[in-house]
Order: sequence, then structure tokens, then C-alpha cells
Amino acid sequence: MPPSTPQTQPAQQLVGEFVLVRLTALRGTLTDGDLDLTGLTSLDTAGAWLILTQARRSGARVTGATPAQSLLLKAVKDALPPDARPARPPRHVELLERVDHLGRETAEAAAGLARITGFFGQVVARLGGTLLHPWRLRFTALVFHMQETGLNAVPIVALMAFLTGIVIAYQGADQLRQFGAEVFVVDLVAISVLRELGILMTAIIVAGRSASAFTAAIGSMKMREEVDALRTLGLDPVEVLVLPRVLALLLMLPVLAVVADLAGLLGGGLMSWYELGISPGMFRTRLLDTDVSHFLVGLAKAPFFAVIIGVIGCFQGLQVGGNAESLGQLTSRSVVQAIFMVILLDGMFSVLFAAAGV
Repeated sequence: MPPSTPQTQPAQQLVGEFVLVRLTALRGTLTDGDLDLTGLTSLDTAGAWLILTQARRSGARVTGATPAQSLLLKAVKDALPPDARPARPPRHVELLERVDHLGRETAEAAAGLARITGFFGQVVARLGGTLLHPWRLRFTALVFHMQETGLNAVPIVALMAFLTGIVIAYQGADQLRQFGAEVFVVDLVAISVLRELGILMTAIIVAGRSASAFTAAIGSMKMREEVDALRTLGLDPVEVLVLPRVLALLLMLPVLAVVADLAGLLGGGLMSWYELGISPGMFRTRLLDTDVSHFLVGLAKAPFFAVIIGVIGCFQGLQVGGNAESLGQLTSRSVVQAIFMVILLDGMFSVLFAAAGV
């Protein structure tokens, strides 16, 4: 190894001297909250870093430094990164911050509810104007969206309802067999599918499928400034873009609900035949004894669900900004809000119909 240079030996002496002094200072001064550097004759940047790091961790003050050492400590302190663990604010400050955050979120939710309510009013006004002047309706766009939201959704709606009917019949048979009441599985399937699950599952599928499509399509037009171009040409975006989509859902969701009811009853009938030996003829006879009001209750919910899904999907599409991130966020938000509102409205209808004795 090469002999020690004049620069190497003093550095080793400084480090050794600093370590001894540091240990002595820590042993003697941690109890009173100070790091006393009295007696420290030499100090380099590494030693200054150790002193400042220890002082930051323990919250101690550095005292007894010479003017030159103080300048070095200040230079090293200025070069140190900020503490990654900032001091925690008092509990009452945290509580106030949480209350403030909750208040801001509540105010933002209330403002959003007010905006979407105003948008719903615009859609209703345009619908009234279209009923008075039918020639203003875009029939080509209406037929196109009826195909997209209705006809193209028949396979997935029928499959989900068919599987739902199978599950209800299987679970019901497993439970009713214990009481010798297997025949009542027909009533269970009929009431569950016709009154609740048929229309509810259909609305949830349409909400995930059509609400996202409405938001993505209108949002893309908003990003490409096509919506602004419509306004420049004197055309109303609500009348041109929103109304055909909402009317298409309004017309097609009841049809999809009927398809779901038939598929759910078919699945329940097949499972009852396989699991309980209830023949199709017996299933049909028992099914005809079911009150038709259950079917009407389920079908009556369809227009309300359609309006909710269409308005939310189109409203979120018109809120898209000028970037793809906004489009993705609002597309997800439209699906979540539409499904939430469908389930909430279904619960309100259940309470209303139960109170009315229907």
C-alpha cells in the first residue's frame, strides 16, 4: 500500500478525535437536552453531519461550538435534506383538518347533486319540446342507440338472468326440501325474478355497459371540441347528443327487463326439473297462479332506471376536460354513480310498494 499522505493522516486523527469527543458529549449531555461541543478542537463535514443528525433525532441543541465550527455546522445544515418525518401537528389541529376535509367533500357533493339536478331539468325541458315538435328528434340517432343499448345487450342480459334463475332455484330447493315444501320453489323463483332480480340485474348490466359508453363517447367529443362546434353551429348538445340516448334507454330497458324475466324463469324451471323433478307442465301451472302484480311492479321500475342511467352517463361525459385522464376518471365515476342510484332507487321502490301493499 502507498504510504500515508500528509492529507490522509490528519483526516484520520480528526475522525478519531471527533468520535471520542462525540461519545463523551453524548454520555454527558443527553440528559439535559444539549450536545456540548466544548473541547472539540477539530471538525470536518462528516463530523458536522453526525452532530446534526443526532441533534435532529434526539431534539437536542448544539452548544459550545466555536465560530468556525458554527459556520461549518450551518453550511452542512443548509445542505441537509429536510426531515422526512415532520413533526405531527397537535390532535386538535388534526381534528379541525378532518372536519374541514369532510366539509369540503360534503359541499362538493352537494354542488354536484345540484348540477346534475339542473342537467336533468334541461333534459326534461328538451323532451317536452320534442314532444311538441316531433320533427326535431334525430330518429336515425335514436334507432342507432336503441340497437346499441338494447339489441346488442340481449345476449348478456339473457345469460345473466338465466344463471340467476338457476342459482335461485338451486338454493331454494336445497332449503325448502328440509320442510317438504319443494313445490314452493316455483313461487320463490317467480317472485324473485319478476319483482326484483330481473329488472335489477338488467339495470346494473345496462348501467355498466351503456353509462360508460355514453360517457366515453360524449367525453371524446368534448375533448375534440366537437361539442363546442355544435354550440357554434347553433345546435343544442343536450338535444343532439343526450336526448336520443336517454330515449333509447327509456324504450329498450323495459324490453330487456321482459327478456331477463323470461330467461330467469327458464333457468329456474330447468333447475327445478333437474333438482326436484318438477315437470315443465307443473312449473307452468304453478307459475300461472302467481299474481301478475309482481311482474308489473318490476316492469314499472324500468323507465325510472333508464332515465337515471342515461342522465348520469351523459352528464359525466359533458364534464370531461381536455385530457384522457379526466375521461377515464369520469367514465368510472358514471358507472359507479349509475349503479349506486339504481340500487338506491330500487330500495326506495321496495319500501314504497310494501307500504302501499302491492
